[in-house]
Amino acid sequence: MYSHLPTNIKSLILDMDGVLWKGDAAIGNIPATFEQIRKRGLKVAFVTNNGTQTPGQYVERLARLGVGIEPWQVVTSALGVADLLATRFPPGGSIFAIGGEGVMAALLAKGFTLLGVSEAENARAVVIGLDLHINFEKMREATLLVRRGVPFYATNPDKTFPTPRGEIPGAGAWISVIVTATGIEPIYAGKPSPYLIELARQRLGTIKEETLVVGDRLETDIAGGQAAGMPSVLVLSGVSSREQAMAWRPKVDMIAEDLAQLVA
Repeated sequence: MYSHLPTNIKSLILDMDGVLWKGDAAIGNIPATFEQIRKRGLKVAFVTNNGTQTPGQYVERLARLGVGIEPWQVVTSALGVADLLATRFPPGGSIFAIGGEGVMAALLAKGFTLLGVSEAENARAVVIGLDLHINFEKMREATLLVRRGVPFYATNPDKTFPTPRGEIPGAGAWISVIVTATGIEPIYAGKPSPYLIELARQRLGTIKEETLVVGDRLETDIAGGQAAGMPSVLVLSGVSSREQAMAWRPKVDMIAEDLAQLVA
């Protein structure tokens, strides 16, 4: 296990929730942390299973915290699930999607037609992500479609979502309702699938051994980094604990209290 940031690392792939912030609260001094990253000459990309917002919205959020980035640096599970659908269905296909603005914008950008509850039965695929306005009608239609054999996709399996008050239901919690009602698991775009992490690495232009994956959740961030064949660091500022990390297999490459400690 590393005791400090390896000298060969040239790029960081950072999770957001639990690494940069919890809910609306920043974790530590974000501008100072990113100034240290800049001084080290590290490239940065962000990979988040939270597909509720668009890359542009994440750029704006970081700007409000005093950090300037570009949209290409942000890879969300919403972008990933839209990419997956685009490889299987032609543009203009009808999709019944449950999710936030990030999911809807990503699907529209790929040319898909989004159906509401009243038109859901005509969907060619079902997509589920974290929806802060979830209701029974949406869940009912998704269940009926999946039981009928309509292809089932999801942004990410995160069961909870970290906030300053504690963990609340994440996309995976709602997805599990559909799985329970249908017996069918979705195709996931987000971590622990390596798809998003590999896409971010390609954008950064560094080889796997020089690209460090940083996250707060073992079963998604760390598992995803390991599946992608990249070194991984667990920060203890979010969901998973040190005790859980010590028991994790394969072993975590490094554990840090937070992002600031990692790049100090």
